[in-house]
Amino acid sequence: MYLRPVSEIILFFFVFLSIALVYSSVGFGGGSSYLAVLALSGLPFGEVRLTAMACNIAVVLGNTTLFRRSDWWDGRKYLPFVAAGMPMAFLGALIPLREQYFFILLGGTLLLAALLLWFQPGAKQEPPEKAAGKNRTIDWISGGSIGLLSGMVGIGGGIFLSPLLFFLRWDKAKHIAATASLYILANSVAGLAGQLVSGVSNFDASRLFILIAAVTLGGQIGARSSLRWFSPLWVRRITALLVCWAGSEVLWKYL
Repeated sequence: MYLRPVSEIILFFFVFLSIALVYSSVGFGGGSSYLAVLALSGLPFGEVRLTAMACNIAVVLGNTTLFRRSDWWDGRKYLPFVAAGMPMAFLGALIPLREQYFFILLGGTLLLAALLLWFQPGAKQEPPEKAAGKNRTIDWISGGSIGLLSGMVGIGGGIFLSPLLFFLRWDKAKHIAATASLYILANSVAGLAGQLVSGVSNFDASRLFILIAAVTLGGQIGARSSLRWFSPLWVRRITALLVCWAGSEVLWKYL
């Protein structure tokens, strides 16, 4: 463990607050961008995954509470994703990865996420209510496979699940956002549990507390207000560009 200048901690605080604000506005937790920032900052990779998962939980916990109050969930529709994703995220977090392999996997994951976000169909292509969740086999397979990758890398998986559901015309935009948010929360909790079971060294609790406070504040602002401030399309496009840049930087550094 090593201490960082106060100015750098303050910078981290506002960067994470901004990421949480933007991502929460479209129902995500921001794990991919937290990972990118932490990976490029030189922190131990065990702490990188743990911090990203914990921040994810802090953000999407507020989102899921709001979605629950809006009654946008249907247990028959989201259950396959959560039931398949949680155990696979836990197992993924238990898989031992060398530092270089982890960051190569992370970089590739970020680039793939950027492509999915950029080409995600818009809300105008959403299907009628009766079309929702009609293929349970795809729901189980996609939920489990994304969950495994999420646990290995340290994200919640919503950045993959949400574009996939739009491509499949799975349901209306608000129901996809609610399902993705719950999926992120479930995978993040399971992945964090897996990381704690496997053991984490070189961990700075004070830094984690500061970053959790930042994303909690940003997440609440974004979930409650920023949908009225920003176009969801532009949020996705800007996020895709930032994630693509970060993934390229990570791969350039570790390949």
